[in-house]
Amino acid sequence: MDIKGKIIQKMEPVGGVSKAGNQWKKQEYVLETLDSYPKKVKFDFFGDRADQYPLEVGDVITLSYDIESREFNGRWYTDIRGFKAVKEDAAAAAAAAPAPYPAAGAPAPEPGADGMPTPPPPATPFEQGGDTGDDLPF
Repeated sequence: MDIKGKIIQKMEPVGGVSKAGNQWKKQEYVLETLDSYPKKVKFDFFGDRADQYPLEVGDVITLSYDIESREFNGRWYTDIRGFKAVKEDAAAAAAAAPAPYPAAGAPAPEPGADGMPTPPPPATPFEQGGDTGDDLPF
């Protein structure tokens, strides 16, 4: 499976020696998708891939990954294990990211002299047909 996003956090590398006496290493990252509703995804590179794909905060990548789960003491744990990362050009990724849309039916604000959108005029108070002594609109 593949997912595209921007690296927003890089954790400290973790390593050690297995029960069999083999060295191991793991590098974890957090990726934020470029969708209109971004999601954060924690993933890792294990073993030789931890050194093969050095990523930094701000890198825009397409990550190829596998999902695996394991049981330990009656609880289940799920890992997202990356096996390939392809860095993208940041400018191209920003252009490809969807722009937020205004609310349905809302007119686009007109730019002012400074180029910034002008705020809408203040709402006028609700006016009733006759004087009833209260200001409730119903």
